[in-house]
Amino acid sequence: MCVSRFSKIVPVALLLALSACATPPSHINDICAVFEQRDGWFDNWQDSAKKTEQKYGIPVHVLMATVRKESGFKGNARPKRTKLFGFIPWTRVSSAYGYSQALNGTWSQYQRETGNFTARRTKFADAVDFVGWYHSKTVSNYGVAPDDTFRLYLAYYHGWGGFKRGNWTPEIQKYARDTDDMARRYQVQLRSCGG
Repeated sequence: MCVSRFSKIVPVALLLALSACATPPSHINDICAVFEQRDGWFDNWQDSAKKTEQKYGIPVHVLMATVRKESGFKGNARPKRTKLFGFIPWTRVSSAYGYSQALNGTWSQYQRETGNFTARRTKFADAVDFVGWYHSKTVSNYGVAPDDTFRLYLAYYHGWGGFKRGNWTPEIQKYARDTDDMARRYQVQLRSCGG
C-alpha cells in the first residue's frame, strides 16, 4: 500500500517541479526575487550566472539584464508569427529562440567554438553561457568594456556586423538604454541579496 501511494506521488511531484521551470519567474525587475525563485537543486540560476561571469568576465547584472530584455526570462520565447492575408499565422521574422533569443546560426557558432554541442536555448545555464560568450567576443573584438551594458546590448541586438557599421536607430538605442538601466538596478539589488 505504501509503495502504491509513493508511485503516485513521485510523478505528480516531478510534474510540478518541471512545470515550475517552464513558467517564467514573477517580479522579473527584482533580480533577488528571480534568483530566489530559481534556486533549485537541478536548476540554480544564480550559480549559472556566477559561473558565466567567472568564465567570461561579464558581470552577473549585465548578463541578467540582457536575458531579461531579450526574453523576459521565458525559456520558450520566440518572435511572433507574421500573418498571411492579415489573419493566417505564417512565418516568424527570425529564428531567435529561448532565454537568450539566439539565432540559429549564432547558436551553432557558439556550440562549435565552445564544444558545447548538447547546449539548448531553453536551458537557462546554456543560454546565460551563450550571452557571456557573445558579450566577451564583443569586448575582445570591439574594445567594449565588460560592464558597458548599453554598447554590449547594441552589439547583441544588431549582431557584430551591424554594431561595426554603427547605424543604430533611435528605437534600438532606447532598447539598449532600457537594458543598461535594468543592469544598473540589478547591480544595486544584488548588493542587498548576497549577489
